[in-house]
Amino acid sequence: MTYDYIITGAGPAGCVLANRLTEDADVEVLLLEAGGSDWHPLFHMPAGFAKMTKGVASWGWETVPQKHMKGRVMRYTQAKVVGGGSSINAQLYTRGNAVDYDLWASEDGCTGWDYRSVLPYFKRAEDNQRFADDYHTYGGPLGVSMPASGLPICDAYIRAGQELGIPYNHDFNGKQQAGIGFYQLTQRNRRRSSASLAYLSPIKGRKNLTVRLGALVTRVVLEGTRAVGVEVATSKGLEIIRAGREVLVTSGAIGSPKLLQQSGIGPADHLRSVGLEVKHDLPGVGSNLQDHLDLFVISECTGDHTYDGVAKWHRSIWAGLQYVLFRSGPVASSLFETGGFWYADPNARSPDIQFHLGLGSGIEAGVEKLKNAGVTLNSAYLHPRSRGTVRLSSSNPAAAPLIDPNYWEDAHDRKMSIEGLKIAREILQQAALKPFVMAERLPGPKVMTDEEMFDYGCASAKTDHHPVGTCKMGTGSDAVVGLDLKVHGLEGLRVCDSSVMPRVPSCNTNGPTIMMGEKGSDIIRDRQPLPAAIFSHERNDQRPRARADIR
Repeated sequence: MTYDYIITGAGPAGCVLANRLTEDADVEVLLLEAGGSDWHPLFHMPAGFAKMTKGVASWGWETVPQKHMKGRVMRYTQAKVVGGGSSINAQLYTRGNAVDYDLWASEDGCTGWDYRSVLPYFKRAEDNQRFADDYHTYGGPLGVSMPASGLPICDAYIRAGQELGIPYNHDFNGKQQAGIGFYQLTQRNRRRSSASLAYLSPIKGRKNLTVRLGALVTRVVLEGTRAVGVEVATSKGLEIIRAGREVLVTSGAIGSPKLLQQSGIGPADHLRSVGLEVKHDLPGVGSNLQDHLDLFVISECTGDHTYDGVAKWHRSIWAGLQYVLFRSGPVASSLFETGGFWYADPNARSPDIQFHLGLGSGIEAGVEKLKNAGVTLNSAYLHPRSRGTVRLSSSNPAAAPLIDPNYWEDAHDRKMSIEGLKIAREILQQAALKPFVMAERLPGPKVMTDEEMFDYGCASAKTDHHPVGTCKMGTGSDAVVGLDLKVHGLEGLRVCDSSVMPRVPSCNTNGPTIMMGEKGSDIIRDRQPLPAAIFSHERNDQRPRARADIR
């Protein structure tokens, strides 16, 4: 059968496109997903995310040895399930800073992708529980709500940040990003609101949408310079499926460049080196990889102030019953409900550090768990200058790619990461947290100099799971797609996901990826863009007057 559109991944952007494109009843859409269903209750319980980073519904990939971090190899979780990353993440709903998108337009040549142009698409997606103003609305597919019931240590953390000079912020996605406070979450009725639940579940009855799970797309089929379909690996062998209009690549910042390269689209020398025929020499495919690197502080608590104790079998049974019966308790928590945005460099163009307060220790894969109750404060540098690559390890589509974020290639990234770690340590040492926090265990009192903190980072840092940029949008020689998301030099082929972002937004990337799908769907349907936002005020982030103001 021939479909009008074939979508190559059911991650956040793919789910949005499937929903919006099938609003036109005469359009036939096929959505292909290599992973399986999200039927398991863990996908829908907010706290279930802690299991997800430890291998559930993941490709099981790793980075190549990081040459600027003493050869460290890191786990690199990428979702393998319908809904993609939105089905396994910590549900933090953040959009980034207005300056991020204005730079896309002014410095990266992405006219029409400035903040005022993308904000209406953030709003179109949103069903916000609390806010309805210039920045928010309700009635959209994606549930956005506030944490159900924060623990007392969360309020103490917010007070501690203010003691250090970081202002309280009630809405990181509003007039200003800087500050400390509660995150908004992609939840509705205390259940995860993934792209699968928000965009696919409501349209299961549409006859013009076909969803196939367990379908690994091995290559885009080209006839000359036109994409005419895809090759899919099934239990019965390889199958060619044709697209009458376009193939839409939505396999993510790692999967999309991997698929293009498997199809013979990418840097010619690299394709030849793994034995692939070069169909279209496009040097930018798989370059420009950017990601946020996470350094964390773990402190031991003075008592049972976090959710660490829930791991005991009798308490975990009660927590499960509490959630099933009342939709409350530990299972209703995303485990990362408070955080903030602040400055490692007081002269940065916008907040350059993001904090996530983890209500326990060892919540995520690769992070140490304390014997007694602990609390974790993650810090991630948001404006990395380092650039990495995604390359093929062989011509076999089933082989894991070579993922090289190239962390800390730029010395500035290393310096700012360490500054962010210092601020995180100071927050946990403030008076407001004294009743809750006994002592820092990691990095610990023996790690004090910048060089010691560098060694600590090399040994323990992890990805924040925010890769972007590997199919860069723009007009330069390193760009892969144009402003219409069409792959340069080819017909019938677009990319629409986080891989086209020219630079990483200053935030978690699920919200921006859903925005990409919303705006991309209008572009694909050749619709007029939503009117740009008009404000009576300018966004103006607070900042420290000098480094001493936050120490």
